[in-house]
Amino acid sequence: MSGAAGAAWATVLSQWGAMAMFLKWLTTKSRASQDYAQAPARGVLASKYKASSILKLSSLRKNETSKKFLPFLVPVTTTSIGRISGYITMSHVASSALGTLDMAAHQIAISIFCCLSPLVDALNTVAQSFVPSIFARPKSKQRALALRKTSLNFAKVGALAGFVIVTLVTFGMPLLSSFFTTDSRVLSRVKNAIPGIAITLGFDGLMSIGEGTLLGHKDLTYLRNSYAAFFFLVPAFMLRLKRKALNGIPVGIGAMWGTFSVYEIVRTGMWLTRVAYLQWKTESEAKKIGAAI
Repeated sequence: MSGAAGAAWATVLSQWGAMAMFLKWLTTKSRASQDYAQAPARGVLASKYKASSILKLSSLRKNETSKKFLPFLVPVTTTSIGRISGYITMSHVASSALGTLDMAAHQIAISIFCCLSPLVDALNTVAQSFVPSIFARPKSKQRALALRKTSLNFAKVGALAGFVIVTLVTFGMPLLSSFFTTDSRVLSRVKNAIPGIAITLGFDGLMSIGEGTLLGHKDLTYLRNSYAAFFFLVPAFMLRLKRKALNGIPVGIGAMWGTFSVYEIVRTGMWLTRVAYLQWKTESEAKKIGAAI
């Protein structure tokens, strides 16, 4: 089996293989259990579960721990689907309307983008790790100040990470592209995508911090509704580019990535505005509690 079908099945098998390895790791204790480096992770589920039992959906209804995660299921799933829809539509537009050279350039651009984006996407996880412990404290002035300080520090880190990524994209992407192809026509089209990619990744740090903070605040309904809207809006704007290209209006991957960067800017603005609103709400509640004492 070869070609696209072979690549697809290879991806499926690798994902299932990775899942099996993770399940074994989590449900099997290490012989060197005294090793501190391994103790916190390996075999953490060994005392309660077997690998086969985790795959049974009926166990989710009986387990109290799993019930704590269920409220996050729909929002986080919607978030992932909302993100992926934009990338899928971009690839569809590039392959179906922009021509062979633009498709080749897009493959290079998206490959470099996917290598760099995890550098700032990790900030989302960091925010999810720190914010909940502060958010769970009793409502007070100290809690409000701690949330404000944490949000400001995260914003600084996100902005700094974005600046570093923009520098890497601006100066490193032309060099990296030459390792993928020597065709000058394709390389010129990759350069057209650099501004849009730089803007997208430049805002990605702040976006990730904002999204992680909202998850830490358990603002799940807002995230769910926002990504449900993005699921339809982002492809709609992308497909407008396809219609223009099919009508003979020149459209390249520069315009496509530029459109995507606008989505990133809007998303970042929405998240940070929402975080600021929640912070104002938290401080207002703290003032009322202080006045009542």
